[in-house]
Amino acid sequence: MPFLSRNHRSAILAACLVLVWTVCPSFSSDQSNSSDQSKPDAPIDGARIAVDPPSFDFGRVLPQKSLTREFSIRSFGAQDLVIESVSTSCGCTVADNLAKKVVKPGGSQPLRVTLTTPANPGSLTKSVMVRSNDPVRPLLEIKLKATVVAETP
Repeated sequence: MPFLSRNHRSAILAACLVLVWTVCPSFSSDQSNSSDQSKPDAPIDGARIAVDPPSFDFGRVLPQKSLTREFSIRSFGAQDLVIESVSTSCGCTVADNLAKKVVKPGGSQPLRVTLTTPANPGSLTKSVMVRSNDPVRPLLEIKLKATVVAETP
């Protein structure tokens, strides 16, 4: 037989929560404010970067094909976002050159990425890195995935 019944456990838990809120009244409001700051919709001091979508899976694809996807680089900070450079993880991935492109707060800039699939079947993951003046996330990584399948005769 347990030392505390279910009724006792829930009453003790409720009392602990009341005690925490009484001793630290800012605890619950601090938690809600901090989550609001992480949302791209909340204005933040300085430049801030976001990408939509954050990654993309092309799914099952044929070998030696060029696949293109457009991403949206968004500025959600209080200052202009400066895209300093765009690089890729290998030569099979090409991204538009947006170096020194300025995106105003609340604005967006398209980024076109082309992935050329290899001749051999298998899964692959490639990256596009966007370097900017965002002090929180100066290097934004966009992941691209695909599964290359053999051509059927």
